[in-house]
Amino acid sequence: MREYSLDDIRQIFSASTDFNEIFDVYQAALRQKVKDVELYRLLFWNQSLTSDEIRLFGEKLAAEFPDLAYDVYLWLASVFEVTTSAQDNYELALQYYQKAAAARPEEPDPYLDASDCYDPDLNIPPLNALVDFLKRGVEHVPHPASLYRRLAQLYDIAGDAERSEWFRQKAEGQEGEATGADSPSA
Repeated sequence: MREYSLDDIRQIFSASTDFNEIFDVYQAALRQKVKDVELYRLLFWNQSLTSDEIRLFGEKLAAEFPDLAYDVYLWLASVFEVTTSAQDNYELALQYYQKAAAARPEEPDPYLDASDCYDPDLNIPPLNALVDFLKRGVEHVPHPASLYRRLAQLYDIAGDAERSEWFRQKAEGQEGEATGADSPSA
């Protein structure tokens, strides 16, 4: 099988519109054990690829190099957050933020970034899905004050002043460990 230089891979990932060529070079990059996330980011932004093709490449890359999974999933989420198509890419973005969080549950970025992509006019991704995701994050992030603040904002958007205030107070009172107060009833 042919070996490719990093410059060749970079050029094909960023500029080629031929899926077969891209796929062949991608396979070669994996065989060559190329672990440069920046290089694969060019591939994920290639405008000629469909969402399904990008997902195929990203999933295989994360499986091949588990130590890159967090970065791959976080990057895929950001790609789907800003791209448009007939499908709801905010749903794909949330899916990959969730995968990034599963890879490193203690990192706050996937939770916070997911809530940043919320579109209140369209309610995508669904507000309740974001709230549930952030609540799961609170259980894993060592210093969850930023997640509490974001939950307060989301509940404010939802018109639930009581829960919004509760999470706001939780954020203010949190100094590495959450206070022992119970959540207001659902």
